[in-house]
Amino acid sequence: MKTLILAVLALGLSAPAFAQSPSCNLQATEKKLAGAAKTSFLTKCEKDAGAACDKQAADRKLSGAAKTSFTTKCVKDAVGT
Repeated sequence: MKTLILAVLALGLSAPAFAQSPSCNLQATEKKLAGAAKTSFLTKCEKDAGAACDKQAADRKLSGAAKTSFTTKCVKDAVGT
């Protein structure tokens, strides 16, 4: 129960620094990328977002379900739709 509460708080109160920049999909669109170039860009961007989100989770001393939940949302926000 405590882990669930921490996860909800982490998601609700977090505004990931990485997500403050334009999303990966938006950047790819602005650069007019398509095909393999877009796929490569999005893969690298998602990897970089994962590393940044993992660092943020470590800075916040998150672990277990709270870390997983935070990192998943952080990466999803950074990649965009």
